[in-house]
Amino acid sequence: MPASPSTARAINDRLALRLLQQEGPLTAGQLKQLTGLSRPTVADLVDRLTASGLITVVGESGEQRRGPNARLYGIVADRAHLAALDVRTEGVLVLVSDLVGRVRAEASAPIGGDTGTGPAVEQAVAAVESALKEAGADRLHTVGIGAPGLIDPATGDLRDSAGLPAWHRSLAAALQDRLPGARVTVENETNLAALAEQREGAARDRDTFVLLWLGHGVGAAVVLDGTLRRGASGGTGEIGFLPVPGTSGLPSATDCDGGFHSLTGAAAVVALAGECGLPTPATSDGPGAAEAVRAAVAEVASAGAVRAAVAEVASAGAVRAGVAEVASAGAVRAGVAEVASAGAEREAAAAGAASGDRPAVRFLRALADRIAVGAASVVAVLDPGCVVLGGEVGQAGGAVLAELVRERLGRMSPLVTEVRASSLGGTAVLRGALLTARERAQDDLFTPPER
Repeated sequence: MPASPSTARAINDRLALRLLQQEGPLTAGQLKQLTGLSRPTVADLVDRLTASGLITVVGESGEQRRGPNARLYGIVADRAHLAALDVRTEGVLVLVSDLVGRVRAEASAPIGGDTGTGPAVEQAVAAVESALKEAGADRLHTVGIGAPGLIDPATGDLRDSAGLPAWHRSLAAALQDRLPGARVTVENETNLAALAEQREGAARDRDTFVLLWLGHGVGAAVVLDGTLRRGASGGTGEIGFLPVPGTSGLPSATDCDGGFHSLTGAAAVVALAGECGLPTPATSDGPGAAEAVRAAVAEVASAGAVRAAVAEVASAGAVRAGVAEVASAGAVRAGVAEVASAGAEREAAAAGAASGDRPAVRFLRALADRIAVGAASVVAVLDPGCVVLGGEVGQAGGAVLAELVRERLGRMSPLVTEVRASSLGGTAVLRGALLTARERAQDDLFTPPER
């Protein structure tokens, strides 16, 4: 059955708006070319979208042709403002953007662990209101919140969890009360990070992948055939509860001690650094674990492991030409940089780590072994072809840790799997929350009223 005229108009309008979102301002002629619609149909939709306040003339094309230049049409970015929140155990980060995703303001609110629920919520809401004021906006259309913990698929609410501050569960309702008319949604932080990596980060070329979140806690997000999978109860990716070897017991329904969390959570990473003879950071949270990993990676890179790695890889023929060239110039240090720029840094760093026995080397190898244990279980069940290491620890480990995990995983699993470091790092949750808020706002606003 052919679409009705009103349905056809709605489809054409959404198509044009999506193109303006992706490509930026376009002329009517460019819209005609990109949509394949007729000139009268494009003229009609441009008039309709302009009258509804969704697009406006933002300039001229500047094309060299006879007659006046063609008008450039763009989305009215200030038609709506959006907020994205990254809610953490120690505070909240906030972004406010316009409808096309341009960030207009940022704010943060550190919240101590001994802060009561009421004061903590007030500090978080005040940070949102401060960012909104700085952005020069008077209201928010949509608020996207990324938070640790399970989201109830029936209600969209953050579930109760003994390991998370109580103010997390009260924040969405408080924002709804203080921001009349705003649409407030909550999503698991790891899921949002995966969406951001899929759209803008390390997994842009992958329809199927798993993001392994390594921070204060551990988790995973599963994207299959381009779709984020949440599971029947919203618990897909609760890998911290995964029973694994190397722990003192088994996890329970209410406590992930004894699960994968006991091997790779922040406290376990900091403890492992101490066991390997490295200085331990002052805190055992996500930033503390990242500090330990970052220091170890820097030590491996600066203490000669890369030079040894280049020699080892060169003997296998991987970078022979690069090493020979720099050796003839007598510049090993410059050569390492040159070889790294040619794409061999990960192989060099991993080989150096595998061949040494310094505390930093032992630590990174042991950490990679632990991460690979959980990753192997995920790979055996899902065969995603790609695992992205995110969270504070994944970001700190970068390409060095990713390569060590890939090598260890390759010896544990017959399924070929790439292991990549997050390219968005600490901004992934905020970017995912902003992308989600923008899509929901556009779904609402990109349906012009019929005339």
